[in-house]
Amino acid sequence: MKIICIGQNYKKHIEELNSDFPTEPVWFLKPDSSILRNNKDFYLPEFSENLQYELEVIFRVCRLGKHIQAKFAHRYYDAVGLGIDFTARDLQMKCKEKGLPWEIAKSFDGSAAISEFIPLEEFKGQKDFKFTLQKNDTVVQSGNTSDMLFTIDAIIEYVSKFVTLKIGDVIYTGTPSGVGKLAVGDRLVAELEGRELINMKIK
Repeated sequence: MKIICIGQNYKKHIEELNSDFPTEPVWFLKPDSSILRNNKDFYLPEFSENLQYELEVIFRVCRLGKHIQAKFAHRYYDAVGLGIDFTARDLQMKCKEKGLPWEIAKSFDGSAAISEFIPLEEFKGQKDFKFTLQKNDTVVQSGNTSDMLFTIDAIIEYVSKFVTLKIGDVIYTGTPSGVGKLAVGDRLVAELEGRELINMKIK
């Protein structure tokens, strides 16, 4: 499986990072070794002094496909969940300043926390999802997928021009504003439509 991550997909997050607004989806990949499941503890890596959280709504791919038109994209995902894209912001900024790729800041082991997936049929056709992240009982991120610059269907259409989507692939759809630094002892709790899907400790 592969993890497809969309960057710069919420206006306020783009503004808080002083980035330019994209005209088409910005995406990168995480390896399967980055996956962190079952609310396991996240250990702060030694190579970063500014490790940050980014909560995202994620979708599970359920069909093999390439060159998928947006109007058919809904057939290619069947479940939704939450993910945390752990980011070494200091490394990312250094890479950006030099015009280099920044997978080193995004794709390290354990950098992709993934919750359980909820079948979309449980939401009875619902297209937009509210989600929140609490750090130590304080809400730090709150978003709704209706605010995404690029919808999940638009993302699938664009990404599938370049890579084949396979069953079991996961798509991270971007993070809203409120990203921040983590410290040992922090606890992260994330909810999707009022359902707690992530509850993990930072060590």
